Amino acid sequence: QFFVFCHGLLQLSQLLVSGYLKSSISTIERRYGLSSQTSGLLASFNEVGNTLLIVFVSYLGSRVHRPRLIGCGAILVSLAGFLMALPHFVTGPYEYDQSVASTFSNTTDLCQPEAARAGANLSNASCTPLASRESHEVLLVMFVAQALLGIGGVPIQPFGISYIDDFASERNSPLYLGILFSVTVIGPGVAFMLGSAMLRFYVDIDKVSAAEVQLTHKDPRWVGAWWLGFLVAASLVALAALPYFFFPREMPKCPLVLSGFPVVLLRNLRHPVYLLVVLAQVNISAMVAGLATFMGKFLERQFSLTASLANMIIGAVNIPGAMVGIVAGGAILKRFQVSLRQCSALCVLGMLLCLLTAFPLLFLGCPTQKVAGVTYWDSSGSGHHDMECNAQCRCPERGFNPVCGSDGVEYTSPCSAGCSHLSILADSSVLNYTRCSCIAGPAGFARPGTCGTGCSHLFVPFVVLSCLAGILASTSHTPSFMLILRSIQPEDKSFAVGIQFMLLRVLAWMPGPVLYGSAIDTSCVLWERRCEHRAACRYYDNSLFRQRYLGLQLFFEVGAF
Repeated sequence: QFFVFCHGLLQLSQLLVSGYLKSSISTIERRYGLSSQTSGLLASFNEVGNTLLIVFVSYLGSRVHRPRLIGCGAILVSLAGFLMALPHFVTGPYEYDQSVASTFSNTTDLCQPEAARAGANLSNASCTPLASRESHEVLLVMFVAQALLGIGGVPIQPFGISYIDDFASERNSPLYLGILFSVTVIGPGVAFMLGSAMLRFYVDIDKVSAAEVQLTHKDPRWVGAWWLGFLVAASLVALAALPYFFFPREMPKCPLVLSGFPVVLLRNLRHPVYLLVVLAQVNISAMVAGLATFMGKFLERQFSLTASLANMIIGAVNIPGAMVGIVAGGAILKRFQVSLRQCSALCVLGMLLCLLTAFPLLFLGCPTQKVAGVTYWDSSGSGHHDMECNAQCRCPERGFNPVCGSDGVEYTSPCSAGCSHLSILADSSVLNYTRCSCIAGPAGFARPGTCGTGCSHLFVPFVVLSCLAGILASTSHTPSFMLILRSIQPEDKSFAVGIQFMLLRVLAWMPGPVLYGSAIDTSCVLWERRCEHRAACRYYDNSLFRQRYLGLQLFFEVGAF
């Protein structure tokens, strides 16, 4: 029982490290200018190290000192967590376009017709060879950390599960494994809550004083302290690893020896129930992988939430929902002595109901906000970068400091709205911009920040439905596991679970986020440019984003069904 407790703790903190990246992905994209395809690849890269080793490690199964190996893996995971935070400490402070000259920069993005604006060209100033090399190094460090995270995670799950299953009694084993599975679901939930807490702090909280930060966390340029959570999570893993070096190699009860490796592999892969159940799980996992990685980003863009709030919703609503589903599935199995055929019926029913609740989500959303020159041009053909109303401003091509005009149109910067004056509050944050030549009406003014999508009334129904769909889909989790464990030969158990995890990784967890990221990238309408390279996306076509993101989700649900 102490082992189950320790293992629950370790899995929780391991998932904190891998789950926390998913909660801060939209922030890291913004900070280092990544496309969603790149960040999706980064998010799934830990599976690469994992996959290469997992089959052989689970095959070694009962021949090695399992607890000690779990401990070593955990130390690696902890190291990976600290490495993930490293880029923050080796790169300079975060720079963003701003209207008020400050200690960081004397440039401004207001409309200044009289200056020739030679010195104030914002966009190319930051593009030194150093800056572009820096971003490559950051990516390299993060990819290495993710690979390490995967390698360290290899022994943790299969060894823990087989160790418990070997030395617990037949009656208690499902209960202990049930506890562990529910922890693996709580883990990401806690990670998203941690993300929600950390992203309220400004990214350079350790480099600049609070007084110098001119952004609020509602600002589209805001970047939260993404690195802080990695330090917390990595420290927890290091603590959880310690007890493992003191467990015995085996507890009293005889283990079974495996027969030859290729024989067992083929025997399992030829088993139709095993193969079909694993394929269904592949579909569900691919859906979950994409959802978990980009759900926060989706909520931020679709309903104009802050990153912190989006994480809060996922961690407090969606993930507990999934957990309720898993527990419910397990409870039904225990309550009614369910046969294998009824097990599969339960899975099918869960997926069918899930499909029906998830379908309406496609229609819950709003069109993209009007952004002058990006998604909106008015009848006179203005709304272009070279439109007459701001021609005299000579705006930097790529400035980004969105303002919302009094006419309900969003402009990418005060300059592109033709605003030449601003009024400031005492704490040097901008109250509003005035004398804007592009905004119709005598008193054309603009306030800082985006106009938002005007979708707030659909937000609650969306969250309720998506939570419900999650509960229904996850009821099939435990029955599908039982289908596998009860239909294969008992001595192959550890190995079959290992192969199952490997197939899930290769076919779902690895390609899933990359596929979703690529689909999201296709709906981008304005890319940030850094050093002539495409960086992060500034604006998405919201309807396309929603259709492609949720369409992909439905596709996998149908596949699983």
